[in-house]
Amino acid sequence: MDVNAAVAAAAAIAGLCTGVIAMLAFRWSEREQKRPTRTSMRPDSNAPLPPGVDTVLSVLSSSAVVLDESDSVVKASSAAYALGLVRGGRLSVEPMLHMARDTRRDGEIRQVELDLPRRGTGRGEALAVSARVAPLGSRLVLLLVEDLTEARRIEAVRRDFVANVSHELKTPTGALSLLSEAVMDASDDPEAVERFAGRMQIEATRLTNLVQELIDLSRVQNDDPLEDAEPVRVEELVAEAVDRCRQQAGSKQITMASGGTAGLFVWGNRGQLAAALGNLVENAVNYSPARTRVGIAARRLVAPGGDLIEIAVTDQGIGISEKDRERVFERFYRVDPARSRATGGTGLGLAIVKHVAASHGGEVTVWSSEGQGSTFTLRLPESGVVRSRTSGGPLIVNGAVADGGPYETDTFEPFPAPEALP
Repeated sequence: MDVNAAVAAAAAIAGLCTGVIAMLAFRWSEREQKRPTRTSMRPDSNAPLPPGVDTVLSVLSSSAVVLDESDSVVKASSAAYALGLVRGGRLSVEPMLHMARDTRRDGEIRQVELDLPRRGTGRGEALAVSARVAPLGSRLVLLLVEDLTEARRIEAVRRDFVANVSHELKTPTGALSLLSEAVMDASDDPEAVERFAGRMQIEATRLTNLVQELIDLSRVQNDDPLEDAEPVRVEELVAEAVDRCRQQAGSKQITMASGGTAGLFVWGNRGQLAAALGNLVENAVNYSPARTRVGIAARRLVAPGGDLIEIAVTDQGIGISEKDRERVFERFYRVDPARSRATGGTGLGLAIVKHVAASHGGEVTVWSSEGQGSTFTLRLPESGVVRSRTSGGPLIVNGAVADGGPYETDTFEPFPAPEALP
C-alpha cells in the first residue's frame, strides 16, 4: 500500500510540473507574437488590396490599374489589358508610369489626356484616353484610364455639322442680300428686276429646302417612329415618290418606271418612310442625264429573322466612285459639289434616309459603277412580321388580312429586278 501511494504522489507531482511548464510556454509564445519584428514591418508587394477596393474597381467603367512601390501591377481590369496598358505584369505606357511615380512621391492627384497607338492596326490610328492617377493608401497608386476616342469622334462630327450648316445657310442668305440690292439698283429696268427676282426665288427655295431638311433630320434622330406606327402600303409610297419627282423628270425627259411584287406592307411612320423613299428617287433623277431611265422595284426578301421588304431605286447616272461610296450617307457630303449646286441639293437627303432606315429596324445600301449608274436599296421589316411579334396575331388592314388576298394593283405593273435594268 505504501508503495502504491508513493507512485501516485510522484505521478501527481510530475503532472503538476508539466502543466506549469505548458502554461509558461503559452504565455511566452503570446508575448513573442505581439512583439514587432523586422520581418512583419517589411513591405510586401504581394499584399492584398485594402478592403472594398477590389469590389469598387470591378464595377468601374474606366480601365483600372493598381501599382505598388516597385511599379509592379497589383491589380488590373480586363479593359486595361484590352487597351494594351498592361503587358507582362508592368505598365507599358511610359507617360502614365512617370505620373504614377510622381504621385507616389508627393501624393498629388494628376490627370492628363494622351493619344496612344491602337494595338493590332497598322494604319496609325490613335486611341484618345484620359489618365488620372491618385494615391491609394500609403504605398499603392491607382491609375484610371477613360477611352475618349468615340467622344472625340462625335465631337468632331458635331463640329463639322455646325460648320457645314453655317456655310450652307450663308450661301443662299448672302445671295438673297446681293440680289435684293441689285433689284433696288435696277428699279427702272423691268427686265433686270424680273431676272433678279427669279434668282431670288431660286435662292429662297433652296434656303427653305435646307431649313426643312434640317428639321426633318432633327426629327428622325430624336423621335421614335414606332410610337405612331401604322401599316404602310409600299405601292402608295412608290406612287408618292414618283409623283414628287414627276416634274423634274419630265423636264429632263427621264422615264420613271415602277413595279415589283404587289400587296407589300411595311410597319412604321408613313411620313418618314415617304420622305426617305422620295429622297432616293429625287437623287436618282437629279444625278441622271437627260433621256435616261429611273426604276423603282419592290419585292419581299426572305431572311432568317423575318421577311424584309426591299425597295430598290436604280438610275443610269454618273455613278459613285468606290472612295465616295462609304461617305455618301454622311451629312452634307456631296460626290459632285458643282452638280449639287446646280440641282439645289442640300447634302442631307441620304443622311435622312439612313436615319429613317435605322430607326425602323432596317438599312440602306448602295451599289454603283462610275459611268453606268447606281442602285440604292432600302430594306425594311415587313409589317406582318413586326406586328406578329408584338401582338401575336395577323396584321389587319381595312378589315382584311394584309399578308395575302386581292388588292387593287392594276396600276402597279410587274417590274424586273434592279440588276436587270439596262
